Amino acid sequence: MNYFLVKSEPFKYSWEQFNKDGRTFWDGVRNYQARNNLKLMKEGDLVLFYHSNEGKHIVGIAKVVREFYQDPTTDDANWVVVDLAPVESLKHPVTLEQIKAEESLKDISLVRQGRLSVMELKANEFDKILEMGS
Repeated sequence: MNYFLVKSEPFKYSWEQFNKDGRTFWDGVRNYQARNNLKLMKEGDLVLFYHSNEGKHIVGIAKVVREFYQDPTTDDANWVVVDLAPVESLKHPVTLEQIKAEESLKDISLVRQGRLSVMELKANEFDKILEMGS
């Protein structure tokens, strides 16, 4: 199992809307590092859902339900999407401030590369965030 984090601005696509939809393809990625992270995702991998700009907190867990394929919003073959489905909301959203204050999370991309929209997490980082959100 691999672990990831995806970011979305809540006014564009919120955790609440994602739950209503029940499934979505994760589009709009136009950064090669983020795209490469999408390509690493395998069916069943778990993904933390982060509200960026407004809120700045992790609000829920999703899972990969379809591995990468051509982004249907563009004809450019460089860009791909994966399908995600919501799993559960965190009991307590985990803020960026809390993450930055946690020594064991100081090296995650959310802290080091603030603009990266799709990032890989280590199992212990994923577990720590879940612990913080329970």
